[in-house]
Amino acid sequence: MKIFIVAFLVVIVASMGSALFFLMRDKGGTDRTVKALTVRVGLSIVLFLMLMGGYWFGLIPGRVA
Repeated sequence: MKIFIVAFLVVIVASMGSALFFLMRDKGGTDRTVKALTVRVGLSIVLFLMLMGGYWFGLIPGRVA
C-alpha cells in the first residue's frame, strides 16, 4: 500500500512538473498547462478518496499509541 501511495504522489508531482514545462514553453498560447493542472487536481482528489477508503476498510492502520 505504501508503494502505491508513493507512486501516486510521484505521478502527481510529474503532472505538476509538466504543467510548469508547458507554462514556460507555450507562454500562454495553448491550454496544455490548464489540462496538466486539471489532471493533477483530479489525481489528488482520487488519492485522498483512496486514502480515506483504505482507512475505512482497514487497509491503512490507525494511530498507534
